[in-house]
Formats: sequence, C-alpha cells, structure tokens
Amino acid sequence: MLIARISRVLPTALALAFVLGCSSGTETGTPPGHTRVETTSGPVIADIHDSVKTFRDIPYAQPPVNDLRWRAPRPVELPFSEIVTRDTVACLQIASDVGGVPGEGVVGTEDCLYLDITAPSLINSDESLPVMFWIHGGGNTSGYKGYYDFSTLVETENVIVVTINYRLGPFGWFSHPAVQGSAKGLDRSSNFGTLDIIQALKWVQNNIEKFGGDPDNVTVFGESAGGHNVFALLVSPLSDGLFHKAISQSGYLETATVHEAINQNMAHPEMRRSSSQLFSAMVDSGELAEVSSESIYGVPGARLLEHYTALDNDGDIPLSTADGIVLPKEGMLAALADSTKAKNVPVIAGANRDEVTLWLGTHRYFVDADYLFTRLLPPRLKIKNPELYDFWTRIRSDAWKVRGVDEPLAAMETAGYPDLYAYRFDWDDQEDSFFADFPKLIGAAHGIDIAFVTGNYTYGPISSYIYPDSESREEMREIMMSAWAGFARTGKPGLPIDWPTFSTNDRDFIHLDVADGLRISRDRSTMSSLLDEAKRSELLSDLELCLLVWDTLTKVGEPDYSAYETWENGRCSAIDASAEQATINDKIIAEHGSTNVL
Repeated sequence: MLIARISRVLPTALALAFVLGCSSGTETGTPPGHTRVETTSGPVIADIHDSVKTFRDIPYAQPPVNDLRWRAPRPVELPFSEIVTRDTVACLQIASDVGGVPGEGVVGTEDCLYLDITAPSLINSDESLPVMFWIHGGGNTSGYKGYYDFSTLVETENVIVVTINYRLGPFGWFSHPAVQGSAKGLDRSSNFGTLDIIQALKWVQNNIEKFGGDPDNVTVFGESAGGHNVFALLVSPLSDGLFHKAISQSGYLETATVHEAINQNMAHPEMRRSSSQLFSAMVDSGELAEVSSESIYGVPGARLLEHYTALDNDGDIPLSTADGIVLPKEGMLAALADSTKAKNVPVIAGANRDEVTLWLGTHRYFVDADYLFTRLLPPRLKIKNPELYDFWTRIRSDAWKVRGVDEPLAAMETAGYPDLYAYRFDWDDQEDSFFADFPKLIGAAHGIDIAFVTGNYTYGPISSYIYPDSESREEMREIMMSAWAGFARTGKPGLPIDWPTFSTNDRDFIHLDVADGLRISRDRSTMSSLLDEAKRSELLSDLELCLLVWDTLTKVGEPDYSAYETWENGRCSAIDASAEQATINDKIIAEHGSTNVL
C-alpha cells in the first residue's frame, strides 16, 4: 500500500582568451565557440552557451565491463580514445522518464563512469571557484547525471558544478563469494557504486584547477539516495581529504551486512534481490548453468538486470553494505558518531515537509481518479479522506526528518563536528487545478526542492502546476541558491536570516520557505512521540495503525523489525504488515489494473 524501498557562442576570441586554462578555439581540432582542457583523461572540449560552458561525458575511470564488472574502479589509462558526447552514458537501469532515461525495459550501458563539468564561461585567472559535486538520487538503482542542468546556479552564483554517474543496483552494490572470494584489496569490497563516487572525487582533485575550480573547496551534495551517498562519504575511510563540506537533501541511513546482502538460504526473509536470490533465479531459468566466478561475468548486463528486477521487491533491497572496507562494519549511524572517523567538515542535512506525498499522492488507497467524460484528458484526482491523508503523510514525513536529519546530525555532534545545520523544506506555493488540489495532494514532496537549486523547474508531467511562474517561485530559487552557494564558499549558509547550528539540546532547524515562512523552529518530534501520536489518533483503524507503524519503523533508515514486533507490548505482532499491504494492493489492482491513479 505504501512506499517501499529519482546557444549563443561568445562573440570574440578576446573573450575566450580570458577563460582559465582554455584555448581561444583556434587550436587544431577545437571548433570555434568551444574550449579545450587537457586532463588526466585526455583532452576535453566544452560547448559555450551564453555565460556558461559545459564539458560532457568525461571518463573518470576505465569502463567497468567484462572482468571489471564487480571490481573497484580503475583510473583512466592514456592514451584514451577520443572523448565524444553520446546520446546517453547512463548506467544500466530500468527506463524512466522521471529519471531522465526514457525508453522501455532496461536502458543504459555498463560503460557509464563519466562526469560533466559546468563552469562560468569567463573566469578570472586570479581566482579559484568553489566546486559543488552533485550526486544524483534514484534509490541507488536509477538516475543519470545528464538529467540535471545546473547552468542557472553556475551563472548566478559563480561556482563550478560537477555531476557524475555511478554504478547502480546489482552492479553498484553486490556481495557474493563468487565475486569477492578470489578478490584482493579494494576489489573485496561490496560497494562499487560508492567507490565510483570516491574515484570521481579523486579525479576532481587531480583536474579541477584546470577548469578554474579550487580543489581545496569541494562541496558534495545530493538528494535522496544522493543524500544517502553523502552520508556514506562522511563515514568512509577512503574519502578523507577529498571534500570539505557536505549537504544531504532528503538523505537517509541504511546499510546491509554482508551476510544479509548474500542472504544464503533466505536467512533474512525481509531481504529481497539479494545475490543468492538473483543467482538462484538465473540458474532456475537456465541463464546460468552454475554459479562460478567465471560464469557470472559472462552474463550480459541487461539480462542480469532483468532477472534482478523480476525478483520480489516487497522488502529490503541490499545496497550500501557494511563491508569493513568502504563502509564501517558497525553501520553508518554508529560510524557517524565515532570521533575517530569524523571528517569534521561543515554539514547541512534536511528533509521536505511532505516527503511521502510523492508516492502516496497517486495511490488509490488514498486517492480517487475520475476521468469524467474521456480518458483523453488527465483524470480528476480527489483525496478520499483528507484528514487521514494529512495525518498519515505528516507522521511518515516527520519520521523521515527524525531518522534522516536529526539522528545523523546528533551522531555527528557526538563525534565532534562543529558546524551542523538542519532544515525542513516547506515551499508549497503551487497552482490549484480543476484536475487536482496540488498544494494539498503534493505540497513540499520528495524531490520538489531540487528545482530551486538547479533553476530547472521539472517534476514530470505536472511540472507547470508544481512550479507555476510566480514571484514566490523565484524568491524560493534565490533563497536556495544563495544558501547552498554561500555554504560552498564559506561553510556558512547564505541567507537573509541567521541559521543557527544544530545541537541535540535545542534541535533548531530552519524552515526553507518564502516571506514569513523562512523562520527558525525547535523540533521536539521523536520516533516514540510520533508513534504515540499515531496510537492516540481516532482516524486509523487497528489495521491502518499497524501499517503506519510498520512503515514508520522500516522505510527510512535502518529498518527496525524488532521494534515493530514489540511496539505497545506486541500490539501489532500478529499482523504481517507486508502481507497485508500486498493484499490491499492486489485488491486494488484487481479492480483498477494498478494501484497508481495515473
């Protein structure tokens, strides 16, 4: 029922001559209106549009193909073949218009370890600009660097933005004796996607000066799984010195053990898409005759991902793994609290006020769809029980902030981090429509905030309703860009009001919003207080109460199944929440064909 585990060429050569480290475009092989930079990956050429230039599809590691599929990334070997921009270098994933990889079925390629750099066209040779290193979201199973256009941020705030791909799903995070059994060094890790991100940061350290960037002022930032990966960088011993500030937008903490990720003989029944399940399914289908270190590398990547996707995903998907190599064995939350592992860099962490409406706002359990006279028009969406919907989404979204913001920041405070900042993104000045009351249905949903950092207002087919052209929208963009870029420059968020640092004593956080909505509050919510509020509510049936408790305890951060079993002296222990949700979904699908109103 609920969410489970997102040109105008500069006119003169004189102008180009002031671009730091770049040619005037007259160099052999460099077209007019372009600029060329020599890197450790070979020469790269940028397109210049108005006041920004973009270098696309720069390889930062060797292609992780064939026997490098489940291995740590290797530096690019020179001479590298000519670097060209292709239609897509997205990593293998299931097609999604929302994630910027349209199509059907499996799309992308295993040869995907590339990055883009967007910089101001004109850079004073005496200055080095702050570098902002974007890690895309998508649950670590989807996403693409090319979906994000940071040109407005670069032009407005005079920063350099790097966006990257990293391996996803079973190619990015995978544990099995046939993979790690004979491996040595970093190849014994389970966290290849995390290693990709670290390798890209190393590339930035070695090359960003040539683009006008300051290698001693790098800010990592990301949303959702990207925020999760920011936390992973904060605890990994392999990322020391590679970045200097961090921003987690709607991030979370969750790691599997190696034992859980392998899940031999279904020892952990809550785990889905483990390596043992995947290989067993491939043997059963005849795709593999046997599971061996030789046979598994011969399976085409697209076929492997098809089998992986076909597995039941109504449970935990093991991704980031506490392997004791890239990520500490004690898990991410405990590692964040360990002063011996602390990076001691300034950190911003936040969540959106209505995180889960992205998923629940289209679920038929909560929402009806009326196509009126024809299906040629969008359906008219109506919340069945507005009080129940508001309550459910608030409890779940507040729990996201507790587990994805307050708990990580409290852990870092324990470790001695001096400059910690918490926020909640509240902006919801959306356009009401005949087809839906978007402020109530969507509001400040998961991912809404990204557009105000990029200046690129996209949110799927409802973008024009979510981001209507208004003074409020532009004010929110200015606030977000100023805060993020100011933080990247100095470690202090640039806002018109003072943003207090976080401490567990007062838990101050800022509401990111416009006008009077931009204010400071003190958070008093805890997981216990939220569940107590759910217990007292008269809006919920007994079954709904247990389903809400289940999702609150297991869907963000480390899933706490034992807490569900023991909550209120076992009040919900007789209810198999996962099975009940499946039953509800099956009934809806039988009647409507899908749980999604769209």
